[in-house]
Amino acid sequence: MANKNGKRKVVLASGVFDLLHLGHVRFLEAAKKAGGENAWLVVVVACDSTVEKTKGKKPIMSEEQRVALVESLRVVDRAVLGFETLDIGEIIASIKPEVIALGYDQEELAQQVQSYVGMHKVHVAVVRIDKFEENSLDSSTKIKQKIIDKLAN
Repeated sequence: MANKNGKRKVVLASGVFDLLHLGHVRFLEAAKKAGGENAWLVVVVACDSTVEKTKGKKPIMSEEQRVALVESLRVVDRAVLGFETLDIGEIIASIKPEVIALGYDQEELAQQVQSYVGMHKVHVAVVRIDKFEENSLDSSTKIKQKIIDKLAN
C-alpha cells in the first residue's frame, strides 16, 4: 500500500526497547503491518534522559546500544534516537509519518499524539497495537525480575 505520491507509507513507532524481547519484536511487526504492503518502519528509541524523566530511572542499556539493536531487526527500516525535548510535534514534523503505531502501554503518548494531530490537523492514522501474550517474558520488567529471582536462588 503506497501513499498518494506512490511512495511507501511511513509508519512511526517508538519505545524504550531496554532489554529487547519478543514483545518488542511482535509490536514492531504489527506496527509495520499497520502501514500496509511495503510500509517503511521508522522507530524512535527514547533517549536516556527521556527514559529517566518518564520512568524515574535510567535504562540498563545505553541509548546507542538500544538504537543499534532496534535497527538490526529485519522488520525495522530505520531507527533514530528520540529528542530530549519530548515534543511529539518535532518527531512528527521530522519523520512525516502516514501512520503512528502505539503500544498497548503507551496511553500518555496516545493522548499527546491525538491532541497534537487534532490541534494541528495533521493527516495521520493513529493505531493501537495490542499486547502479545505468547511468552511469559514479554516485558523488560519481567525479564529483570526473573534475573533477580534466579540470582536469589
